Amino acid sequence: MAATTQRTTIVDAVVPGQGLLRDLALVGAFTVLVAVLAQIAVRLPFTTVPITGQTLAVLLTGGALGARRGAVTLGLYLLLGTVGVPVFSPAGSALGGQTLHVILPWKGLGAPVWLITSGGYIVGFVAAAFLVGRLAERGWERGWRVTLAMLAGSIAIYVPGLLWLGYCIGTGALNSRLGFDLAAVIPGSSTLDKTLVGGLYPFIVGDLIKLYIASIALPGAWALIGRRRG
Repeated sequence: MAATTQRTTIVDAVVPGQGLLRDLALVGAFTVLVAVLAQIAVRLPFTTVPITGQTLAVLLTGGALGARRGAVTLGLYLLLGTVGVPVFSPAGSALGGQTLHVILPWKGLGAPVWLITSGGYIVGFVAAAFLVGRLAERGWERGWRVTLAMLAGSIAIYVPGLLWLGYCIGTGALNSRLGFDLAAVIPGSSTLDKTLVGGLYPFIVGDLIKLYIASIALPGAWALIGRRRG
């Protein structure tokens, strides 16, 4: 049986070469990208989960780096935040009454993902980067299927994100850390309803926009590469 040929990713076309140091540099650069876009945050009064730019960074990272390097990048991002490096989206307490925060002054959060209500989404980032990266390696980021790849990546983020948020709402596991009753803050008639209100419905439009941007950016980058080579 013939081995499946892995296609070149965008980064491999733009930054040709091989080696561990090159891969580490790429992983580090895209980890910084995710951390920076995480600091573009909109806080909503009825949920502890913010609207951020990091979902776009996750999709672009997977599409540009491929499955292995994409997953390593988001795994590093998760690890850095978990050990206390302030790379996650700012906590509500850090923003005070501020609704919109755009990068500076840096107010990133560093905390174990199991101690923040948005921790499930961050875990989902790793799966999303791997999934989008695997599809990109099969050429999905060069044509109409790029939208399907980005949609699959978004679903991979939401599944663990909503499961963890629902657990926190239903059990009150983080109430003592938050300083308030999470279930009382998020409107809804049941745990499921509150989970969807607090972790899905407000983010659909924004994530569709980010999905659209990523779906244009990746094929557009390949088009520019083709013109340059031509």
